[in-house]
Amino acid sequence: MDPITFSIIRHRLFRIIDEAVITLKNVSGSAITNEGHDLMVSLYRADGSLLMGGVGFLHHLTSAAEACQSIIRRFKDDIHEGDVYLLNDPYTAALHTSDIYLVAPIHHQGTLVAWSACFVHVYDIGATNPGGFSPDSPDIFTEGFSSPGIRIVEKGNLRDDVLDTLLNMVRSPEMVALDIRSMIACNNVAKDRMHKLIDKYSATIVDEVCSTLIDQSETMLRDRLNELPNGSWQSRQYLNVKDELFRVTLTMTKQDDELVFDFTGSSPQAQYAINCTKWASLGGLFAPLFPLLCYDITWNEGVIRPIKMIAPEGSIVNCTRPAPVSVATVGAIQSVNNAACATIGKMLEASEAYTKEATAVWHANHFAVFKFGRNQQGGEAIGIFTETFAGAGGARTFADGVDVGGEVPNPISRMANVETVEAAFPIRYLFRRRMEDSGGPGKYRGGAGMEFGVVPHDAPDGGIHYVISGKGDDFPMSDGLGGGYPGAPNGYIWVRQNSEVEDSMLPHSKFPLSLADISGEQEAVGWGVFPLMGEDALYIRWNGGGGYGDPVERDPQAVLDDLSAGVISRESAEKIYGVALDNGGSSIDLKGTEQRRRSILAARLVQEAAE
Repeated sequence: MDPITFSIIRHRLFRIIDEAVITLKNVSGSAITNEGHDLMVSLYRADGSLLMGGVGFLHHLTSAAEACQSIIRRFKDDIHEGDVYLLNDPYTAALHTSDIYLVAPIHHQGTLVAWSACFVHVYDIGATNPGGFSPDSPDIFTEGFSSPGIRIVEKGNLRDDVLDTLLNMVRSPEMVALDIRSMIACNNVAKDRMHKLIDKYSATIVDEVCSTLIDQSETMLRDRLNELPNGSWQSRQYLNVKDELFRVTLTMTKQDDELVFDFTGSSPQAQYAINCTKWASLGGLFAPLFPLLCYDITWNEGVIRPIKMIAPEGSIVNCTRPAPVSVATVGAIQSVNNAACATIGKMLEASEAYTKEATAVWHANHFAVFKFGRNQQGGEAIGIFTETFAGAGGARTFADGVDVGGEVPNPISRMANVETVEAAFPIRYLFRRRMEDSGGPGKYRGGAGMEFGVVPHDAPDGGIHYVISGKGDDFPMSDGLGGGYPGAPNGYIWVRQNSEVEDSMLPHSKFPLSLADISGEQEAVGWGVFPLMGEDALYIRWNGGGGYGDPVERDPQAVLDDLSAGVISRESAEKIYGVALDNGGSSIDLKGTEQRRRSILAARLVQEAAE
């Protein structure tokens, strides 16, 4: 094929996805979609295989492929032009019930030539707990509406009976309806642009480009794998829920031009909703693989072919029905993501040619806090704190991680403005800022996470409630690389006000600027439904990225700069980085620093000998 034509069609396919994403964001009124970018749009071939993955949460690229293929198997010869199908069953393809996929066939002159697929995390799905996560659910049956595939648009006509049935089972029908209609509009744009592309170049030529793109991606990834060293690398992730501990164990083996991800040794499936299905685990390992190994390769079926996953059935990473999975996206799936990121980083670091592509684990522990109740206008409101999408960058082998730098598996994630949240919910932010000592120490420091505090404000019911799924707050999950330390773990504090305490947090003359400034009784919370009423406060902090290299090798001036900027504490500067300070902490004692660092290294040798 003419290479110029090939390049034009390839870029047109990218542009189709971009336009569909813009449509999805503009039509949806959900902050989690248009602010947090918890979305995905991609194109698939006629057989349901991935043609071109779009931006958003990359976990969904492979799962949506399985959704398309499941619809093909389920409906067979009953798939018509203008149809749109809804699927959100985790045991069929989805990650959890709140992630609704809409997949739409694309026909040309009566022949099925492609599929478009998109997803958003809807505001509510009718589970036991309001919002997108249901920590109190003991099984899939209490996690809301779940479909293995249903036609919601038939030959271009919306099935009102299907939509009304779904909306009848959710707590926020207006917002869910808007989300679904935004996905229909998104698929319509993708279909329209594909029709125009095929009309201009012909179905034969476009199909040839699609086939060539997939073969090209497979060849490029296999060539890259051949350039990397053979070997096995391991990672472990720990999740705590209440008083129970769970583990995700990964051994990644690279042999020639293939990669095997083996999760043997992971914990048996849990009674809590942190489990995930095999399709979710597959998406979890590809989410970092796409950007870390295929940053210059088109994300499609060709990238999937050299990869194999082993996930024991009945484990936390391949649970069996009816195990609960509503917290999967921030539970086992994210631990799979973290473990894959860690092992890929170790493999890249072992290669002289690719060591600059290696990274420590980025934002490794999403906090999942949904708030619900009547807002200041008297209406019912449900929504997530989108700060969880702000993330933190892992350190590289040559530079610090980016503070509040997003995350690897979603290149466009971000958090909503404070004003957006305060306008929709009866709360007021006390503070929201970069958090001290959150980034993993190292020769290159992990990016910092953040912290914030909120209180009820102008609430007709005196406040609101929130659902929290805070697994993993006892353990750091943002692994360091090459001797770097992990980022700090998440934390969730409910500050209860005591009416007998005279120095109350309110009135506004005393405006707390930190957790220490908030008067009241502090209680760590992590799993379930809690009130935020009266003058109570909720404080949340989230992890930074992992560090790279030994902290005592960090440039002392960089340590002082971090201290001056409030990114690290003086205690960390002295005890972890081994920097001796003069003049009240404003300058470096170079001789004292050298002595302190020698002392730290000597103490390590003594400890290692004792162990």
